[in-house]
Formats: sequence, C-alpha cells, structure tokens
Amino acid sequence: MTTLPGRRSSTFTRLLRHGFTDPSVAERLLDLPDLTSVRSDPVLLEALGATADPDLALHGVVRLVEAEEADERQILLDTLVTAKPLRDRLLGVLGASEALGDHLARHPRDWQALVTYEATDLHPGVAEFEHELAGADDQDALRVAYRRCLLSIAARDVCGTTDVAETAAELADLATATLRGALAIARTAAPEDAAQCRLAVIAMGKCGGHELNYVSDVDVIFVAEPADGAEESAAIPAATRLAAHMMRICSDTTVEGTIWPVDANLRPEGRNGPLVRTLSSHLAYYQRWAKTWEFQALLKARPVAGDPALGAEYVDAVSPLVWQAADRENFVPDVQKMRRRVIDTIPVDRVDREIKLGPGGLRDVEFAVQLLQLVHGRNDTSLRSGSTLEALGALARGGYVGRVDAAQLDDAYRFLRAMEHRIQLYRLRRTHLVPEDEPDLRRLGRSLGMRTDPIAELNQAWKRHASVVRRLHEKLFYRPLLDAVAQLAPGESRLSTKAAAHRLEALGYEDPAAALRHLEALSSGVSRKAAIQRTLLPVLLGWFADSADPDAGLLGFRKVSDALGKTPWYLRLLRDEGAAAENLARVLSAGRLAPDLLLRAPEAVTILGDPQGLKPRSRDALEQEVLAAVGRSEGAESAVAVVRGVRRRELFRTTSADLIGSYGTEDNPAEEDPGALVDRVGTAVTDLNAVTIAGALRAAVRAEWGDTLPTRFAVIGMGRFGGQELGYGSDADVLFVHAPREGVDEQEASRAANRVVAEMRRLLQLPTADPPLIIDADLRPEGKSGPLVRTLKSYEAYYRRWSLVWESQALLRAQPMAGDADLGRDFIELIDPLRYPAEGLGEDAVREIRRLKARMESERLPRGADPTLHAKLGRGGLSDVEWTVQLLQMQHGWTVPGLRTTRTREALAAACAAELISAEDAQTLDEAWVLATRVRNAVMLVRGRPGDTFPSNPRELTAVGRYLGYEPGHAGDMLEDYRRITRRARAVVDERFYGAAV
Repeated sequence: MTTLPGRRSSTFTRLLRHGFTDPSVAERLLDLPDLTSVRSDPVLLEALGATADPDLALHGVVRLVEAEEADERQILLDTLVTAKPLRDRLLGVLGASEALGDHLARHPRDWQALVTYEATDLHPGVAEFEHELAGADDQDALRVAYRRCLLSIAARDVCGTTDVAETAAELADLATATLRGALAIARTAAPEDAAQCRLAVIAMGKCGGHELNYVSDVDVIFVAEPADGAEESAAIPAATRLAAHMMRICSDTTVEGTIWPVDANLRPEGRNGPLVRTLSSHLAYYQRWAKTWEFQALLKARPVAGDPALGAEYVDAVSPLVWQAADRENFVPDVQKMRRRVIDTIPVDRVDREIKLGPGGLRDVEFAVQLLQLVHGRNDTSLRSGSTLEALGALARGGYVGRVDAAQLDDAYRFLRAMEHRIQLYRLRRTHLVPEDEPDLRRLGRSLGMRTDPIAELNQAWKRHASVVRRLHEKLFYRPLLDAVAQLAPGESRLSTKAAAHRLEALGYEDPAAALRHLEALSSGVSRKAAIQRTLLPVLLGWFADSADPDAGLLGFRKVSDALGKTPWYLRLLRDEGAAAENLARVLSAGRLAPDLLLRAPEAVTILGDPQGLKPRSRDALEQEVLAAVGRSEGAESAVAVVRGVRRRELFRTTSADLIGSYGTEDNPAEEDPGALVDRVGTAVTDLNAVTIAGALRAAVRAEWGDTLPTRFAVIGMGRFGGQELGYGSDADVLFVHAPREGVDEQEASRAANRVVAEMRRLLQLPTADPPLIIDADLRPEGKSGPLVRTLKSYEAYYRRWSLVWESQALLRAQPMAGDADLGRDFIELIDPLRYPAEGLGEDAVREIRRLKARMESERLPRGADPTLHAKLGRGGLSDVEWTVQLLQMQHGWTVPGLRTTRTREALAAACAAELISAEDAQTLDEAWVLATRVRNAVMLVRGRPGDTFPSNPRELTAVGRYLGYEPGHAGDMLEDYRRITRRARAVVDERFYGAAV
C-alpha cells in the first residue's frame, strides 16, 4: 500500500501506539520478505508492544529468523504467532536482553528451549540444570549450554513466572551445575590429578547464599584431602591444578564468550594464600588469624561441587567459628569499621547511580542483616541462613527487627535487586550503575512494569526505596532495643533482655545493662516527651555506636535530657533541627571535656542547632559582652562568675566545632586540612582567654578603684597565649607591665598593680562549676624570683643590662592581650630590638640557644616517657619545631618582615617564602607541629585533663585516634604514623637547628 507524501501509514501509527520509539525502522523491518506472513498479525504487534523495548525485540526477531535455516523459519514464525507461552517468553527476552538476542542469532535452534511449559520447567533446580549441561564436554559447549539455560531463567523472570528471589536462586543453581560441569571437564583432562585427591568447591557470597545475579563473580573456596593411598604432598598440588583449570574453564574468553569469573580471593590469606588447603589448614587459619569480615563471609558458605562429604565436613567444621565471631576480642572495632559505607572509592559522579554500594543501596541491607545474624545467630539457629531475604524474615519472626520495618526493607530490597537484574540482563555485563541515557532508563522502567511514564516512575520508585533503606538501615539495629524495654501489645515479639544486651555489646557498649536502664528511663511512658525520645533514640544510638565511647554518649544524653527534658524547646530542637541531634551525639561520645562543659550549663545545646552556632565569635564581640556583664554586676566575684560562664560556653562552642569538624557528619565530611582546625582552635581559645582576663581585670579594678586604676596596666601574652596557639589544656603565660599615671607615686602605683594581679588570679581560680583559668607569669625577668609586676622603665633597665638570650627568645611570642593598649604597644616597641636583633645573632648566642635546647631535652622529659611519642618535648615534637623556627626568626627577623610574627606556622611559611628553608623541610616541620598540637588537644578532649603523651587506656587511645581520623582498630597505625612524621621532622631539626645550615 502506497502512502501519500506527508502522511503516516496506519502501520506507523500502530507501532507508535504499541511503544516503538523508532517506528520508521520498525516498519522497514516488518516489510522484510522473511516476515511477510506475520507483518500484519495484531497478536504479534501487541506482544512486541508488551516488551521492555519493542524496537529491540523486533530487531532480535529479525536476526533470529535470518539465522534460521530456510525450512525452519516458518516453523518459528508459526509457533511465535500461535503459542502464547513461547511468544511471551521469547519476545520478553529479546526486548530485555541484547546479549541473549546475540546468543540466539549465533545459536538459533536454542529458541526451542522456550517452547516447553511444563510444571517442572517452571522451577528447575540443580538436577535439571545438570541434565541440560550434561553433554557439554569442552569450554565452548559448556558456554553454549549455560546460555541456553540462562535463556530459560531470563524468560521466566521477564514474564513474571518467577519473582526476584526465585530468579536469584535459579541463577545460583545454574552456577552450581556449571561449576560441577567445569570440574568434570577438568578431571577428565587430568585423570591422574583427579585420582590423587578429594576436592570440594565451597560457594561463597551470593552464589553460596542462593541469591546470585545475572552477571557476578562466583566466589569460591577450595578444600582438598588426599585420596585413599595418596600423600598430601602430591594431593594438594594435584587439587590446585584441578581447581585452577576449573576456574579457567569458567572465566576464559573464547569464541563463545565467557561464563563468569570464578573468584577465590575470599580464601584464607586472600590472593596471597594457597589456592587449595586441607581442612585442618583452613581451621588453623580461622582459629588463629581470621578477621571478623571473614566470618561474616562464611555465613554464606555452601558446598556446591566436588566431593560432597568433604564439602559437608568443611561447613560443619567452620560453622561453629562463624557463630562465635561476636565473642571475639576485636569484634566491636571490626564492626564499627565495617558499618561505615565504603563509598570513598566510588567516583563522585557515580555515587548517586550506585545501586549496590551507594547510600540506601543493596549493601546496606545485606550488611545490616548479616551483622544481626552474627550477633543473635549464636543463640538462635533459626537465623542461620545464607539468603538475605530468608534471614530478614527470620529476624522479624524472632523479634530481632520490627515486623513493619522488615516488611518495608524486604520490599525495597526486592525492588533494588530487580533493578540490578534488569540492568545486568541487557548486555550481560557486571554493573551496578543505573544508566543515564533515556532509552536505557525507558527500557529499565518498562521491564519493571512501568508503562505510563517509565523514566519518571522508575526514578520515583528507586529514590523512594533507597530512602527507605537509608532510613531503616540504622533503625533496624536500634528500634528493637527500645521495644526490649517498652510495654508491647499482647502477641508482639520483642528482643529478650539477653538478646538486647548482646546487640549492645556488639555495637560497642561495654555496660549493656546500664545502657538498657538509660533507654528505659528515656523512652518509657506515654508522654509526648517519651514519644519524641523513642523517635530520636534509634538514630542517636547509631551515632553513639559510631564513636569511641558509646556508653558515655548515652549517659551524657540522659543527663542532658534529665536537665532539659521539661523545657519546651529541647526535644523540639533535636527533632526538627537537622544537624542538632547528630552534632549532640558526636559531642557527647567523643570524650570528657565537651560533655563536662555542656552539663554545667545544658542550655548551651542550642549552639548545636544553629547553622552559625559552631562558628567562633570575634574577640570584639566577646569583649563587648564580657565588659557589659561586668558593668552590670554588683561585685567582683559575681562579675567574674559571669565572665567565666561566658568562657565555659565559648569553650563548649569551640570544642564542639573541633570535634564535629574532625569526625564529620553524614552531610558534611571531616575537615581535610588539620592545620586549619588547629589554627581555628588556637585563635578561638586565645581570644577567649584574652577576653576572660580583660573581664577579670575590669572587675578587679572596679571593686577597689572604680573606673580608673592609679597606674596604666597591660597584660602581655607569652608562649602559646601570645602566639595565639593555645590548646584546651594550656595555661595563660603572661607578663604584667604598668606605668604610673601622672602625679601618682611609683610605690603607690606598684602596690595597686600588684593588688590587681593578685585579685585577678584569685577571681579566675575561685572554685566554681566553671573551669579555672591559670595565669602563669614565670617567664618574667628573673623568673619566680623576680617581681610579679614591673614598670615599663624597669623592664627596659633589666633587658638593657641583664637580659639573657633565652629571654629574648621567649619575647618572640610576646603580644598585648588586655589592659592599656598604648602601654602594650610601648612594650612591644621596647622588646622588638631584643627579639629581632640587628645583624642577627652572634655565634655565641646561637651556641647558647643550642646548649639550652640540648639541656632541656636531657633534663625536662619526664622519667619513663617515650621520647618518640611525647608531643611537647619528644623527638620532632613541638619544642623541636618551635626552637628551629625561633632561631630563624632571631637570625633573620631584622631583614625579613614576615618573620616578625608570634605564630609558629606563619613564621615557618615566611621563612620558606624567603628561601631560608626549603619547601620540603618547611612542610615536614609544619606537618609535625600540627600533628603534635592535635595530639595534645585530643588528649584534653578525651580525658578532660591535659597531657603530652598518648593515653594508655585502649578506649581513650581509640578516641584520640578517631579525632585524628583513624578508624577503630588502627591505633597502632596512628602511633607508627606519629613516629614516622616526627622522625622526619627531627631529621630537619638536626640539620637546621643543630647543624651548620642556620
């Protein structure tokens, strides 16, 4: 029939209506001579339109017809039109899988495998697949037979005859039959080797769990024993050759393609271990060396090929070890490490398309189920299944997870696995990425039954199910813990107290009984408060478990909740402000300092919910607040109590920001630049202490002299205080300077200045709930033997006549911090020539500095301290770096303006810019200084008291490691990294400070 120009034919219109995206090409294909008998058949067009990709299905039909012998073509077409089961199966496969269309084009007779529709054909098992593969006696024949079986599985899948779990089980059964066939070929090729040994093939992973994908590595472990009369020395090499040949038969690429890779890397020692071991060798490894993840992998171990008795012996022998894994010493840190989603290795542009490893992906479900099996399967044998969905159902029936949660997770997992199956089926390639192209998305959506708007429906359903997984992933662990201490309706199952304790132990809680008491206290009752707590706690418990001290986190949360639970805003803040709850969990479980600060004034928790709350306030803003508070107070003690309260609040802000920046949150990764964290902490704590001293000074003056002290008075910061490098545990090193006002007697001025200093120190150390601020003036002229306060003229006289080189070095950090600003500037003008001497230091002065440093190294390091791990005085620590930098400042500060700074890192950068030190050496020193500073900060955060060495307590050491970015179980790596970094720094110090390079 001829179509008028510009008009569409009726066939074109029908093709569009039936879902063809390129009707013009489809029309030409239907007009081919070979399709004359069926081109107008409405049944065929309707059947093509019901496939995932009608264009692809029609193209596959044409290729298959053309590949058939001429006398067979009409038989195929007649059967296609008249036999609905074949039509649905064949066209369904051709519309979903380009790869299976290619197979049929190469082996056209294989379409007949889809004709039969018997009951046994609907659900074949290993025996039926073995029968189908029985005639395959070489690699290529095995591949062809495998594809023919795969064709049948795919047909049942796309037609809905089998669900996703049944399809996965069939694929695992086909893999079992294929491994057996491959091993038979290998044994036939090497009968001498076969006679020497008993070899069993143990399936692992998804094959072992009876839940295989269309295209996946088949994970196996090999175990062998000598045959009767054979020696082990001959049997194991023979078994190794058989195993390797079997792997090649499956994995090699031939003219018929490949089947799938056989992966034996889950064996003891991985790819570095022998391919085949005896049973006793396997057991020796697992009993002595295996890690938790290896027992997790053994959950799915299943004998599939080779000697069945030996395979059963293997599973019987390793099974008890699997269910004892939760009792192992390192189980908790291993679990904490494994619980973190491993998405760092996924390219950023792929994370959102990863259906397996991405957030809310298949791995989240599988890991959650496996962990719960390890924890509770030791006492409940009903949980010991290799199948994710079967295990999830058993966990729900036993009350280990909520029934509604389990049902939602089951539904989401089935949908995600169905997506994965259809993505892989298209080209039979191993991938877990959701496609980006519209044609691929359209085919995928249609293959899952979405026909109105397949792309939009697919994306909506995928995001919904991934969101369910993300939401339930943590809830799955923790919601039943609340049910264990709650009053449930009759007939509802719950965790027993013992099971709840086991789960808490597995999640890192050292005192599960106390944890359960806290949960009961927080969530019991029918009040609105208890209801909100029951909503918050499952998520909070997960964040606590992700920390170094879950017990402390939960206890701290109970204390804060007890203090604030009756306020209307507290629980609302945690529920409604996205970051507040996670920030609070991180702060409460990271150590003692921040929770102690919070519990002294719990209302400071509001800081954690304000998007700007973690940013340090400026010194000007703090000083304005403090001085205004002092002005409103009636006495010095009440004034300084307010000042110290501000300091405590701001310390909490700073510690919280530091912890959250170091740990990171789900939405914001950890700060990548540790130097930036150190600088922020140093500046914030310095500003805070400066403002606190200014407030105490104002309070002391007002109490006795009103607005004006008889003498101008200034506080000069020294050491880390002057360098704006204070840590959480640092004292405030200072000098006090005064200058009598005009007409005031010098003795009267001196008495006034000394009384002010004494009163400031007293006020700042009064025993209160707020942390004291220790003022240390030991760096003053003549040290502890000299007067506490001097006039500017006295300082000038002393420095002109008596000053030693170490005092000039100490003055490198001097900076006015409080009091009379003009007097502070006058003091700096006085000391600049001393700390940056014209023409630099003479040789005698350099030798004296080196001598003092060497003496300090030998005398001041505490007895018994490890010099390689002491952050302040140890090898390559703070002292080493600072003395090296300060020597450069005194040598070259007179000509290099950038060196005239009180900050170590700024001075080091200026020295590098002036080419006084190489960029490599500067980087080495900077890295060591930042690390040592962070170690001291970490110790204070974790222990609540200052320290210069790593804690000996394992939990505290782990907490320090977490702060520094190390996962649980890697404290040894942290110590080795510290030694390595500081060792390199010490080498630079030896050259730059003690050598001739300065």
